[in-house]
Amino acid sequence: MFPNSSNLGRPPFPLEHQQYFINLPVNIPPVVVHQQFHSPASLLSRNLASIPPVSPLSFAYRNGSPVHTSAAPTSFRGRKRLKEQNVSYEAKRQRFHSPHHELTSANQVVPLPEDHRRSFPGSISSPLFQAHFISDLTGCVPPLQEASFPEPIETALPVAKDKLSQQVLELFQACQQQVYDLNRKELCRTQLQREIQQIFPNSRLFLVGSSLNGFGTRSSDGDLCLVVKEEPINQKTEARYILGLLQKHFCRKLSNYIERPQLIRAKVPIVKFRDKVSCVEFDLNVNNVVGIRNTFLLRTYAYIESRVRPLVLVVKKWASFRGINDASRGTLSSYSLVLMVLHYLQTLPEPILPSLQKNYPESFDPTMQLRLVHQAPCTIPPYVSKNEATLGDLLLGFLRYYATEFDWSSQMISVREAKALPRSDGIEWRNKFICVEEPFDRTNTARAVHEKQKFDMITGEFRKSWQRLRDRKDLNCILPLRATIQKR
Repeated sequence: MFPNSSNLGRPPFPLEHQQYFINLPVNIPPVVVHQQFHSPASLLSRNLASIPPVSPLSFAYRNGSPVHTSAAPTSFRGRKRLKEQNVSYEAKRQRFHSPHHELTSANQVVPLPEDHRRSFPGSISSPLFQAHFISDLTGCVPPLQEASFPEPIETALPVAKDKLSQQVLELFQACQQQVYDLNRKELCRTQLQREIQQIFPNSRLFLVGSSLNGFGTRSSDGDLCLVVKEEPINQKTEARYILGLLQKHFCRKLSNYIERPQLIRAKVPIVKFRDKVSCVEFDLNVNNVVGIRNTFLLRTYAYIESRVRPLVLVVKKWASFRGINDASRGTLSSYSLVLMVLHYLQTLPEPILPSLQKNYPESFDPTMQLRLVHQAPCTIPPYVSKNEATLGDLLLGFLRYYATEFDWSSQMISVREAKALPRSDGIEWRNKFICVEEPFDRTNTARAVHEKQKFDMITGEFRKSWQRLRDRKDLNCILPLRATIQKR
């Protein structure tokens, strides 16, 4: 997929420069060369000098079991070409092959070979190197070792006895992300990491969001987080600069395989692009590490109770169909919707979910090293609730809660505390229409809803859908089941 991968590890520098890249102790951080810079590279001068080791969380589960990439022919019903089911997975990916290519399984880490750690490829002229910022580029990262991941708890799907519950379960089974969908994203991540390491040798690329948190669908985009160091960086300056470099690299070197790379200057800037081979849309950010932490918090919630994933999926599909699931258009993000479902399940008279951060503070410590974050879902036991409500009952109750019970004007949603909290007077919450607390950094995930018109539309959809579903007990009255399943 990425044509320059064969250049990895090739010594590109003349002899007078190679002195910087030989005989460097693996465990000793580099010494900063203090200089005054008058180029864009100076944005990184104080913060990229020492980059600690970061282990990629390049693994995933489906229904609680490790997922492995298969080279066997795979059929796929979706947006793929009709003849694709007759082509082997390996054959479709032959363009990825290079002397350094390894087809990794989705629960393996990607090793960084010894000879790849101290140089840029000859085809890339790094602006950081041109700025003589040599100490940043020679930070040594010990070789990554194969991680051993505990087997997660298997959860069975709930039994559906009434019509509405059966419809919810049917939609979930048809639209949930499949192993094949995940493998396409993981293979792209693996190859893209190799390419990015040509520019930032010590970086690691993580697959995050719905692809890994258990709430993905067949049509879910891929979210990627590039970690250059386990320290905060300035999103307005450093992150935008790094993403600008990557966007230019995608355009110049990877245009045969990546299309439409676009830098979006949001609060957390991203590069949006499409992988032509897998046909997956990706959003890539830099050092937004809270996304890695909340991926595995949500993954734990997804699998400790069997009713959580089907309910979240139907809510996401409903919100998308009703036009209230698009943060770029001033409505709710999928992440906010997931937190709203979890909050509802936590606040029932007989809760279906606990507060994991309260019950297991060590497992969800916001200061935990990233290389340990993935272990949390494997160590939390299932939650046994006395609440025996069906999926249909829970969907109807979710709509009713936000249509008639929740006080939008004075309360904020907190999954961390498992209850509705009084609004803080901080700038993050003041004069906001919807307040949904991010469980780790405690920002407002619903800040995109900044227009009264959009807020009224959102609450109106909750009210109308609750009334219709209450009267008819048929999912089709708020979400056309057949059309949604066909669209995936």
